[in-house]
Amino acid sequence: MSTVAAISTGQAAGGIGIVRISGEDALSVADRIFKSVSGKKLKDLKGYTAAYGKVYADGNEIDEAVALVFKAPKSYTGEDVVEISCHGGLLVTKQTLRAALSAGAAAAEPGEFTKRAFLNGKMDLTSAEAVMSIIGAKSENAKSAALNALDGALYRKINAVSSSLKKTAAQMAAWVDYPDDEIEDLSDENLSGVLLGCKKELGELISRFDIGQAVIEGVDTVIIGRPNVGKSALMNMLTGCEKSIVTSVAGTTRDIVEETVSLGGAVLRLADTAGLHETGDAVEKIGVDRTKKKAERAALILAVFDYSEKLTQEDEAIIEICKGKNAVAVINKTDLKRKIETEKITSRFNGTVFISAKEQAGLTELEKELERALGTAEFDTSAASLMNERQYSCCKLAEESVNEALEALRSGVTRDAVNVSIDCAIEKLDVLTGERATESVVNEIFSRFCVGK
Repeated sequence: MSTVAAISTGQAAGGIGIVRISGEDALSVADRIFKSVSGKKLKDLKGYTAAYGKVYADGNEIDEAVALVFKAPKSYTGEDVVEISCHGGLLVTKQTLRAALSAGAAAAEPGEFTKRAFLNGKMDLTSAEAVMSIIGAKSENAKSAALNALDGALYRKINAVSSSLKKTAAQMAAWVDYPDDEIEDLSDENLSGVLLGCKKELGELISRFDIGQAVIEGVDTVIIGRPNVGKSALMNMLTGCEKSIVTSVAGTTRDIVEETVSLGGAVLRLADTAGLHETGDAVEKIGVDRTKKKAERAALILAVFDYSEKLTQEDEAIIEICKGKNAVAVINKTDLKRKIETEKITSRFNGTVFISAKEQAGLTELEKELERALGTAEFDTSAASLMNERQYSCCKLAEESVNEALEALRSGVTRDAVNVSIDCAIEKLDVLTGERATESVVNEIFSRFCVGK
């Protein structure tokens, strides 16, 4: 593989900017642009050492810098790596990268450093995907779950299931080749026990996926209600800033306002919407139609009602929209005198919370109710979790193949037919960890990474 370079820090001014160079010629490329004050060449330094000096391009000084040397195979990518840390100005960092490219390095593709780590056996595919989950984490729980995956929790779980199936497949293959020999643990009872154990392990991972996604990726959440019940005030209360305009004038919010917050152990991708009501205003009607479509697709609905007013036909229509959906009733304006028929709300929603967005009261109760509604209260971030749809799909297909093997065993078909289903399950699990992932799958995964990681 060629030697590549990229900026590994954010594209913004900061304390330092880091240019990472990785590959067989990384040390030579770095030596062409970096001169240490001691006069030592970077290629002569031991791994895990640093040198202070200056970066040059075409004989002109760019900046003072520190060069960190990591030698293969004990580096992030498994190759020789040099990380040049200069002052964090955008111009200086870009000039340092250009110098490295002019000195013989090629521009790194998105996720190329982590891809090389995977290809060089430094991490499996689940750990590589966890890297991006850490970078994109929007909550403490999301970060903890991703760190656990990076540490190999998911790989160990999947590998244990795969190893069990591979041992069984090997025994069955041996029986097919040598039917007259006694093969250890190849009775129907033992085979069924192994398959049921694998099914249980995979089923646990699959059952945790939706809750895990609420923690890791976030939940599409829509705030709905008739005009002037306090939807925008609730949005501002949850985000901690004036994201939505709040006035006493009904219909202030005409379009969808979106923001992401961490609440109740989950990440909520919030959408504050236009008030649902009949209107002759063409612009308002567009907003109302968008609200209805948003509510249809949302994974969670926060339905807001006014504590100080009786339920209206518009409120009843909102209750109807929430029927059969994961919805929490939020009764706002508890700082005012009660007029709402609360029992009509509580009897038609699985969860109801009373708040005063104006007084910033009730947030803790809302957080607890969201934990209950999403199931995140019981989510264990230290347990193995499927981190994305690709992993879920592989796990689900493997479970289906295990079920097919069980059905084949119960129906009394030949052992080689049972083994076909077991081999299919093994293949899907190996694709999940990357042992059998195709080049196109690997390229697709790493194309979603940022440049420099």
